[in-house]
Amino acid sequence: MTDEQKKNQKQEEESEVITLEFDDGTEVECEIMGVFDAGGKDYIALIPDDKTDDVYIYGYKETGEDEFELIDIEDEAEFEKAVAEFDKLVEEE
Repeated sequence: MTDEQKKNQKQEEESEVITLEFDDGTEVECEIMGVFDAGGKDYIALIPDDKTDDVYIYGYKETGEDEFELIDIEDEAEFEKAVAEFDKLVEEE
């Protein structure tokens, strides 16, 4: 195994992946990019493994040790606030 293959394998092992199932039954594997705070609420950014540049933003709530719940953001203003905070964090990196 080359050094590049070892590096890629290590990155894959370190990244957390979850599977989202949508109402229509389709499933998409997503890498967890991170959890962040916006306006006193927690949100999670997910990168879908669908060959796009999309990022999914959901509300985030811990429900136990290593367990969490994704919450749909139905309020447009809240969603815009979460996206603005996410964009700000990405620009800072």
